[in-house]
Amino acid sequence: MSWVEDWTVVAACRGMDPDELFVQGAAQNRAKTVCSGCPVRTECLADALDNRVEYGVWGGMTERERRALLRRRPEVRSWRQFLEAAKEHYERNGAERTGGDLGTAAEVDARFAAATQAAIPRQRSEAGSFGRA
Repeated sequence: MSWVEDWTVVAACRGMDPDELFVQGAAQNRAKTVCSGCPVRTECLADALDNRVEYGVWGGMTERERRALLRRRPEVRSWRQFLEAAKEHYERNGAERTGGDLGTAAEVDARFAAATQAAIPRQRSEAGSFGRA
């Protein structure tokens, strides 16, 4: 697998009404389901993080989740480099564990995205640490 430069042409949301991804409240969870099986979810997320996109669901994350991630990891200068290296590491280790059969590119990216999302704490658990000693 390699990094997809022009990720927008293969994104799961291509052809959708953009208003469906720029929503608020509970509608954001529905919008995030579009990202769940997207073959370029990681590329989309890296682009949104690197460009500090403030609104909408990108790479399966809401603006609130992206802001929290940026606050937690201020040392990351290039999210593309960071996530690309993590994806390559994930694929390499996955290939070793499965004897080389990782499945389709979409399956690998979905598993990597799920592993990445699992490493990001939920907003509620973070809320208690801001502004308190």
